[in-house]
Amino acid sequence: MSSNQPGSNQTGNRRRRAEPQGRRRRCRPERPQVRIRRIALGCALLLLIGTGCAWGYVQYLDSNIKHGALSFGDQGAASQDAFGHTPLNILMIGSDTRDTAADLSLGGARASVGGPVHADVEILLHVSADRSNASLISIPRDTMVDIPACTDPATGKTYPESPHEQITDSLSHGGPGCTVYTWHQLTGIHIDHYMMVDFGGVVSMADAVGGVPVCTLGNVADPYSHLRLTRGTHVVKGVQALEWLRTRHGFGDGSDLYRTQVQHMYLTSLLRQLRSAGTLTDPGRILSLADAATKALTVDDGLDSVGRLAGLADQLKGLQPDRLTTVTMPYAEDPSNPRAWVIPMPGDAERLFSMVRGDIPLDAHGAPAGTASASASVSASAPASPPPAPSAAPAAPAVPAEVHLTVQNGSGIAGRATALTSALRAKGFTRTRNGLNAPEHQHSTTLSYPSADLAGAQLVARALHLPAADLHESATAAQPLLVVGSDWPTGSTFPAVATPSAGAVPTTAAQQSGDQSKCAKVNPVYAW
Repeated sequence: MSSNQPGSNQTGNRRRRAEPQGRRRRCRPERPQVRIRRIALGCALLLLIGTGCAWGYVQYLDSNIKHGALSFGDQGAASQDAFGHTPLNILMIGSDTRDTAADLSLGGARASVGGPVHADVEILLHVSADRSNASLISIPRDTMVDIPACTDPATGKTYPESPHEQITDSLSHGGPGCTVYTWHQLTGIHIDHYMMVDFGGVVSMADAVGGVPVCTLGNVADPYSHLRLTRGTHVVKGVQALEWLRTRHGFGDGSDLYRTQVQHMYLTSLLRQLRSAGTLTDPGRILSLADAATKALTVDDGLDSVGRLAGLADQLKGLQPDRLTTVTMPYAEDPSNPRAWVIPMPGDAERLFSMVRGDIPLDAHGAPAGTASASASVSASAPASPPPAPSAAPAAPAVPAEVHLTVQNGSGIAGRATALTSALRAKGFTRTRNGLNAPEHQHSTTLSYPSADLAGAQLVARALHLPAADLHESATAAQPLLVVGSDWPTGSTFPAVATPSAGAVPTTAAQQSGDQSKCAKVNPVYAW
């Protein structure tokens, strides 16, 4: 039949009448209220899924982090500047452990597996209290120091004090907590955190940042680290980055002393690379770096989560390369083994440590620490601790014969408590008692006192020419206590020490600015 016949029209009408109602309603325009509700529901679901995924990823990153006790000994309290801000000190440790198949394949002898571990790289990152400048201070691994007694809190094992031993061995005395305490005992610097990385960690971190530009002044082939490079600039990553950091024989004089400078070249180049390549603003690279870092690092308990690591990174993000200074501790040959070992250079090493303790910039580009202009630049993301409360005024003037005082020797130099006790009694402090040796060695001399004895403590300080910074009010002290530190090795009056100016680093300390690109000198023996 043709479509214009009556029967055909009736059939078509019946089909239209039988069509489901829902299908006709879908053709009508959707009401705005319904559409808004559906969009809101979809967004809520996406947000919930995204939040769940982000929380799960953070939990995954947190589970990667290995951590332990910061220090196996008492470091005292961190010093504050005039505005109540504290510097930040992080000890970076490179371990030579070869206890995993991955680390063993990357370098070293199989005889080392399961043996004592060593801190082959030890670099202190010091960030000023106002976060305006920073420094990297290396101590060569063959520096002879006194390793203090350490008790590993995880195992309870106690390691006795080891006088005149290589600082690299401190890691085998229970772990990084002993290395931290050894540094504190040597330098008097309060250390806030540590970060330790092994061979495999260096490789993964170098890959995560996309490689680091380095430079040599000639062709080098080191058969020990397996580094082989032609003269000029190369971007090293992965295993090659590890080879660069481990190379000792192929550079300079073939010793560990020049290797610290080669490591500084790598680290300053890494900082410039992170800033110029936009790594810190690229979400993909940040995730890759976070994954690599949490797997590679062992940190102290104060950095045991991604949140805490991120907070630390936030404090460091404003550092400029020209305000970063790298130095190697001034050293001298060890008389007992001048061909293999070194010791901190008398005078110059202490001067460098005192600059770090006093938060004096190692560069001369900014205002000295403690000035108003420097304090004004403190990051808002790093809230400062409140300034200490002023000490109570002395109740009444004291006279020497009325002062009850105990003197203890914390210097490690025999007879110091006896000598100062005699000197004080001769000055009229007849109630001075010899407390013999302090429980622990300490670098800085301190005079602690209860609030009621402030006048007496000030009288003692004036008699001994002690600086005001060495006086500390103590809620637990029963009477004034003078502990002689290693900064007062001789004499009955405290030696006057001139405060170094900004940038006055001893000339015996090899140094480099973070904005300088340097090329490593090649050892002629391993040139090709």
